[in-house]
Amino acid sequence: MSRTIVVDPLFEDVWPLAADHLRRLWERDGPVEFVRLNDQRETPLTDAVADPSGVTQLVSLGARVDDTRLSAFSNLREAFVMTTSMYSADGTVAAALEDRGVTVHDHTNEGFWSESVSEFGIALTINALRKLPQKYRGMIESHDPWDLDQLDNEIPEARGHQFADDPAFVNGTVSGKRVRVAGVGNIGSRYASVADFLGADVAAYDPYADEPCFHRSGARRVYDLDALVRDAEVFAPTVPLTEATRGLITADHIDRLPEGCLVVLITRAGVCDTAALRERVLADELLLAADVWDEEPLALDDPLLGRDNVVHTPHIAGRTEDANRRWAERLVAHFG
Repeated sequence: MSRTIVVDPLFEDVWPLAADHLRRLWERDGPVEFVRLNDQRETPLTDAVADPSGVTQLVSLGARVDDTRLSAFSNLREAFVMTTSMYSADGTVAAALEDRGVTVHDHTNEGFWSESVSEFGIALTINALRKLPQKYRGMIESHDPWDLDQLDNEIPEARGHQFADDPAFVNGTVSGKRVRVAGVGNIGSRYASVADFLGADVAAYDPYADEPCFHRSGARRVYDLDALVRDAEVFAPTVPLTEATRGLITADHIDRLPEGCLVVLITRAGVCDTAALRERVLADELLLAADVWDEEPLALDDPLLGRDNVVHTPHIAGRTEDANRRWAERLVAHFG
């Protein structure tokens, strides 16, 4: 049995640590032929492998594939092949291999980065509730953040009470907040379960999820999206972006969010009517914590940047070493 991994720079632009971890995992069971290509999409898969006929298990990550030459892998039994998309297997190649009796593995479930994204979402939530990035920046620029008399409080030595949250928006702890989640898949269920553990009142909407998803999330199931947003103090739309979910959160939903509500964006901005969301954030009616945006990168003069009611990060929630490792571990589990 010969195991071969071929990795193109195209793949490592997206998942820079996954291929090496995959190699280490496979090497626990014996030798692995590992080929790292130097130039993106230059070397065809068949030319990259020393002896295609000797390969029984193949993982090809981004290498160019000529369907007519796949016959060189005459003893292939199992395979996973990516060509142009670094998020899914190549369907054409998969069909050609399956016609020859090769078991072709699917690895489209995005659970491998759910921990990274959901934990990042909780961090954004806490940072927005307490406005930690704004306080950090403010402390560097002046001593104003130390002056806590901004509430015109006449209590002697009020500054010593250290209340520095903004009562115009939801603030303080996750505990006790009405957290409302749209989507309880890999990411949403984890986000909801942590919020539930922290003591929030969590409710969720997802017409595609079964009951175990809601049970795992610790969320009360809501069947009406309008009802979900109506009493939200924290609202997190965590569905993946598909044709079915694009614009799922409409302008009407955004308008129904209570004033001062925190909106947390960690999957794709396109699931929301971003124009409506922008309008309410810029009007200081909503608090926003976002890792994903309608335009990326945001222009440096975008009015959302640097606002007192916005916490912003540059679409990095899922890109951790842990997510890379999980990607490889979940792929290995498919192979015999």
